[in-house]
Amino acid sequence: MALPPNLSLRQLRYFVAAAELGQFSLAARRLQVSQSVVTTAIAQLEAIVGTDLFERQPHGVVPTAAGHRFHQHVAHALDALQDALSEPLFFGEALSGVVRVGASYTVLGYFLPALLARFRRDYPKVEIDLIDMDRPSIEKGVAEGDLDMGLCITSNMRPDSPLRHQVLARSHRQLWMAQDHPLAALAQIRLADIAPWPYILLTVDEGEASSMRYWQAAGLAPNVAFRTSTLEALRGLVAHGFGVTILSDIVYRPLSLEGRRIESRMVADLVPPMEVGLVTRREDVLPQVPYAFQQFLVFACSALPDTILR
Repeated sequence: MALPPNLSLRQLRYFVAAAELGQFSLAARRLQVSQSVVTTAIAQLEAIVGTDLFERQPHGVVPTAAGHRFHQHVAHALDALQDALSEPLFFGEALSGVVRVGASYTVLGYFLPALLARFRRDYPKVEIDLIDMDRPSIEKGVAEGDLDMGLCITSNMRPDSPLRHQVLARSHRQLWMAQDHPLAALAQIRLADIAPWPYILLTVDEGEASSMRYWQAAGLAPNVAFRTSTLEALRGLVAHGFGVTILSDIVYRPLSLEGRRIESRMVADLVPPMEVGLVTRREDVLPQVPYAFQQFLVFACSALPDTILR
């Protein structure tokens, strides 16, 4: 069957972003275009396929049953296209061996799984020896040669670290709140507006230290009501109105486990993005197998905008 002549790759990318983020506005931020561009492209796509792909709701969009099925096919097709584009850079199915990788909580849970699945398809004979570690342990393992590389939140690394780090993705930090929270009514939200409200602080992956850096830079402090090391607990607390938080788009999901809506809004003050990246020894030339994995990650992530990974 021939593809419709008015179907574009851009429409498909906009659709996938909207389906995964639950809001046209967030999809527009991820792809660095205006919301009207996303809205128009998805309307055109719905006209091409002949059915509604989203249910429009007051605070976002939810894929219809047809939209869910279409998303599964389109996301797989986009991944396959990315793999096809990257194929000339790597060594193919003949490569075999082991890559020793340390990965931190956020990277392991929200950044790496889809990339690992794609790598395994392309390199079935390469084994990834993956270890869940915190950032200091990753740096120690890389420095002492126990790991070929690490994957962690590199924006938490010390500027004078003796290790080389390479940013793979930057993720905007936004305010999360219940959909009926009073802050949602503000046209512009600043840290000073957020400060009086109960705040939920994520402690995993040095979350408290990284949060306090930008709060202190603004001369403010959050009104911490809860601390938690689990994202699902945090989502539930936010969705039920127990507090707000500021976290990166990589870990944002529009619904809690109970199905309650979580709104996200940009903060007008300077809140630095979260950076995820590779950590290696500065002086080392990686062996062939770790080098192939490193180049795969660099190429796969370079095709994505500096916001969040799919």
